[in-house]
Amino acid sequence: MGWIQKLDAYEKLMRLDKPIGILLLLWPTLWGLWLSSHGHPNWWIVGIFALGTVLMRSAGCVINDWADRDFDGQVARTKDRPLVNGSVKPTEALIVAAVLALSAFVLILPLERLVLWLSIPALLLAASYPFAKRFLAIPQAWLGVAFGFGIPMAFAAEQGSVPPLAWGMLLGNVFWAIAYDTEYAMVDREDDLKIDIRSSAISFGRFDVLAVMLCYAAFLGIMLGVGLHLARGWPYFTGLGLAAFIAGYHFTLIRTRVPAQCFRAFVHNNWLGAAVFAGILADYGLRG
Repeated sequence: MGWIQKLDAYEKLMRLDKPIGILLLLWPTLWGLWLSSHGHPNWWIVGIFALGTVLMRSAGCVINDWADRDFDGQVARTKDRPLVNGSVKPTEALIVAAVLALSAFVLILPLERLVLWLSIPALLLAASYPFAKRFLAIPQAWLGVAFGFGIPMAFAAEQGSVPPLAWGMLLGNVFWAIAYDTEYAMVDREDDLKIDIRSSAISFGRFDVLAVMLCYAAFLGIMLGVGLHLARGWPYFTGLGLAAFIAGYHFTLIRTRVPAQCFRAFVHNNWLGAAVFAGILADYGLRG
C-alpha cells in the first residue's frame, strides 16, 4: 500500500472525513468556554480546546474501531472500515490512538493544573465508551458524559474551578447525547440485535421516539435553567427556541423509524448545537 493510500486509511480510521462527531463534541465545549468567561474567552484557550477536540474525537474513533473490529464487519454501515478491510492493522491503530491522546495532553500543559487532572477522567471516558456498549443498556449516557466533559474542563481553564453550574450543563449534554445517539442507533438496530451489541434504540424499544423527544426536552429545560440562573437576555432564549424548533423537526424525521431519516436527524444535530451557541454568542455580543 502506498503512502497516499495509507494516509487515506488513517483519515477514515480517525473519521476526519465525517466531521459531525467533532462538531457534536465542540459545541458543548464552546458553550462552556463562553459562559465560564462571561462572553470574553481567552482566544489562546479557545484554540487549544478546538484542536484538542479534534485530537480526542479522532483518538476515540480509533479506539472504538479497535474495540469493535470483530463486530464491524457484520454491520452494513461499518463493514468497510480500515480495521475490517485490513488497510490498518490493530497494532497500528493502538499506536495512532496513543499518539493522538498524548498530543492532546501536551496541548493542555500550559493550562490550569485542574484542567490536567480533569483530562484523566476525560481520557478514561473516551477510551472506555466502546466497551460500555457490551454492558450498559443505554451506553449513549456514557457517551454524553464523554462528549460533554469539555464543559467542566472549559470552566476549569477559564475560572480555575468547576462550579455546580458546569456539572448541570454536563447533565444536560448527557440528555442531548442520548437523543442524538439514539437516532444514530436506530440506523443500526437490526444489525446490533444480531451481534448482541446494546444500544438505547434497543433498550427503549417501541418507545424510542418518545424517549428521544423527552431527552431533547430535558436538555433544553436544563439549558433554560442555566440561562435563568445567569440572568441571560432574549438572544440566549431565542437560541434555545430555535433549538427546540429543530428538535421538533427531528421528530418528523424519526417518527417513521426509516434508517436513512434517522441518520439524517442525527447529523442535523449539528444545527441544534449551533443554535444554542449562536444564542449565547449573540446574547453576550449585544449585552457586552
